[in-house]
Amino acid sequence: MRKSKKAIVTCAVTGSIHTPSMTPYLPITADQIASQAVAAAEAGAAILHLHARDEATGKPTQAPEAYARFLPRIKAECDAVINITTGGGLGMSLDDRLAAAKWAQPEIASMNMGSFNFNISGAAGRIETFQHDWEKPYLEMTRNFILSNTFEEIERGIGELAANGTRFEFECYDVGHLYNLAHFLERGLVKPPLFVQGVFGILGGIGAEIDNLMHMRSVAERLFGEDYYLSVLAAGRNQMPFATINAIAGGHVRVGLEDSVYIGKGQLAESNADQVAKIIRILNELSIEVASPAEAREMLALKGADSVAF
Repeated sequence: MRKSKKAIVTCAVTGSIHTPSMTPYLPITADQIASQAVAAAEAGAAILHLHARDEATGKPTQAPEAYARFLPRIKAECDAVINITTGGGLGMSLDDRLAAAKWAQPEIASMNMGSFNFNISGAAGRIETFQHDWEKPYLEMTRNFILSNTFEEIERGIGELAANGTRFEFECYDVGHLYNLAHFLERGLVKPPLFVQGVFGILGGIGAEIDNLMHMRSVAERLFGEDYYLSVLAAGRNQMPFATINAIAGGHVRVGLEDSVYIGKGQLAESNADQVAKIIRILNELSIEVASPAEAREMLALKGADSVAF
């Protein structure tokens, strides 16, 4: 892993997993997404990982016009790196998933590095009353759902976005996904430095256990040597411990309401900025410096905010 004296903090602002009935603090409207994203940047996040929502129902959408309602404002009000998802919402077609990033031509886009079972159906049983008709079926259908990221789909996504200078947050939900990424690196379809996002704790992917984090780090080191940076996220209650341990080991971190709606045991986070402020307090106590957006751009060899399309 490339040595860095500073940790990059990413904030994933709304995602496509949590539904409006899970927390009143999940940003849904363009104004809410923009406000929470800017506040997260002001709290110290160098990168903002963004999804969009239908303003009436809160359902995930990849429509470029939905992103157009908040991306220009975020860019105008802070200097954070904007990272657009290509994972989209569960069950979307590849065309739908790529649409927003192809339109926005961001500095970074996420890229899932393999297909796997993605099961969040258990969340449905913990909600007594749903605000919207789509939520319960959306969660329950994942008992029989595969998040498709075939080699052909990955190659297409990389090719179409890299043509506009976009680089990638390579989301790896299991060890095999690291080998998939190594395959694309060997073929020259992706270029170092790689920004690898280890994802832990999704049912169907690698579990949120510290031994698994150390194993993922070891495999990535063997495959990529000094050609990568490793950031991690863990779902739910494991969010802060995993971020802390990876940062202590010289890596980078991701927090945000996409990954956990809590700030502490049984306590809902009232904003994304709350989670960013918490991890930065932890890093500061450990004498780990936090990278600025400009420093993150330099580390990840990004094209710069002036080269995006919004």
